[in-house]
Amino acid sequence: QVQLVESGGGSVQAGGSLRLSCAASGYTYMINCMGWFRQAPGKEREGVAHIQNDGRTSYLDSVKGRFTISQDNAKNTLYLRMDSLKPEDTAMYYCAVDLKLYCDGGWPYWGQGTQVTVSS
Repeated sequence: QVQLVESGGGSVQAGGSLRLSCAASGYTYMINCMGWFRQAPGKEREGVAHIQNDGRTSYLDSVKGRFTISQDNAKNTLYLRMDSLKPEDTAMYYCAVDLKLYCDGGWPYWGQGTQVTVSS
């Protein structure tokens, strides 16, 4: 079992920045991928960014160049730095982990989410 707790959400104006954190505990040695997802009201959940244990990252096209995913393996913590925020980034953001090497294990563990609201 892996437990995930997100923090760092909040309300900002367009153009502002936020940094989300996700603290992992439990069987963290099993984790191969960590990622951020988001879901806005009335919309499907979408993957925002993920990072593999070897450091390779992947981003949603709409956040490339504005968001940066990183991890601190020593602290078992995942981060998402979000700059140049837009109103369309408003959503509940979730942290998730995958146990498979190429992030294709279905993301079995999720945090409770942290709200990000961007006003124009």
